[in-house]
Amino acid sequence: MTQSLSENRQWTLASRPAGAPGKENFRLQTGALPEIEEGQLLLRTVYLSLDPYMRGRMSDAESYAEPVAIGDVMLGGTVNRVVSSRHPDYQTGDWVLSYTVGWQDYGVSDGSMLFKLDPAHGPVSHALGVLGMPGFTAYMGLMDIGQPKAGETLVVAAATGPVGATVAQIGKLQGCRVVAIAGGEQKRRHLESLGVDVALDHRAEDFAAQLSAACPKGIDVYYENVGGAIFDAVLPLLNTRARIPLCGLVAHYNDSELPAGPDRLSLLTSTILAKRLTVRGFIIFDDYADRYTEFAEQMGRWVTEGKIDYLEQVIDGLESAPEGLRGLLEGENFGKLVVRVGPDVLV
Repeated sequence: MTQSLSENRQWTLASRPAGAPGKENFRLQTGALPEIEEGQLLLRTVYLSLDPYMRGRMSDAESYAEPVAIGDVMLGGTVNRVVSSRHPDYQTGDWVLSYTVGWQDYGVSDGSMLFKLDPAHGPVSHALGVLGMPGFTAYMGLMDIGQPKAGETLVVAAATGPVGATVAQIGKLQGCRVVAIAGGEQKRRHLESLGVDVALDHRAEDFAAQLSAACPKGIDVYYENVGGAIFDAVLPLLNTRARIPLCGLVAHYNDSELPAGPDRLSLLTSTILAKRLTVRGFIIFDDYADRYTEFAEQMGRWVTEGKIDYLEQVIDGLESAPEGLRGLLEGENFGKLVVRVGPDVLV
């Protein structure tokens, strides 16, 4: 179904998933376009971002943010056109980045969590990736927590995703030896094209041995966004005073019980103590909102100068969002995953 001038499609949360989310956990409903009041504007979604954190918001387990309520529209970053405005700072036709519209064709904004975009500066969809939340996450996690130094070894997993790929390339700009990890030979070859020192496929039977050989001087910074077997291989290679920025654990988002095998907690805590590791989790806008301008200026320069390469995967149609999220959580995406919800201009 294509986007309409008169109807608003919405994906709402129908139930909380046990394990991997499926289409049955969502409900697609259609209604009239919302009306705006003084100080508000009506936004039409052109691009919708799909991101791993969305799985956590579908759960009612205690977390850093409130879950999406059953019956509410699924949340997510969007790039929108202003349809009509009763807000002094926005005009009809403006391009904006919103964090309040979510998985629907149209939404109402009061201007909060809304940022103007200039299409002259590059594809507007990049505001959902390298120039937006994922790029910001990569930049602050690595630069502020990882504190990379020239000559150090940086390891990053999920390195063809929007966060991991950006971390790998920033690491090279800082003079690090970068070991990048992804799943599958096609992704591994793409990592080589980014100029990393070593690109590994975590699906290889001897992955742990390959990682050890790739890090002869140990690991100084491990950018953690996966967990699972990759972290098991990383842990014994960490150097004294290694730093671990922790922004996600996508390997565990669909878990409904503790992983099989021995309890690893005592091994982890004893390693943290013996090697004086720094392990710090962070939530990007909660912890670093005041440094967004710093990031935007620096990343904008790197992208303009061709120093950061960016891969985007676009899928078509709002109806494809649930299946896209499932595939993302299972590692099927190749680059930053966005949904093309509607055309640039709807006539």
